[in-house]
Amino acid sequence: MYMVYWTEAEDGGNRACSQEFASADMSGAMQFMESLRRRQREGDAVCFITLCSENPDSVGPPGVADPAPDYNWKKRRRQ
Repeated sequence: MYMVYWTEAEDGGNRACSQEFASADMSGAMQFMESLRRRQREGDAVCFITLCSENPDSVGPPGVADPAPDYNWKKRRRQ
């Protein structure tokens, strides 16, 4: 799944906005972001345009975590 987030300034305040896109529709999300950036270039009060994704097939939990106890990483090159 993809989410596009942006902020619109209105009446002296900011309004957070979002739009959801299916996992198979990354190009649609990118086109939508470009339309928001076009509005921004034309002077509309649109800012903080960003794309976020969450992969349901990810091999690990999202975020930062300690490695599993059986993880044994070694540096590839010797110094």
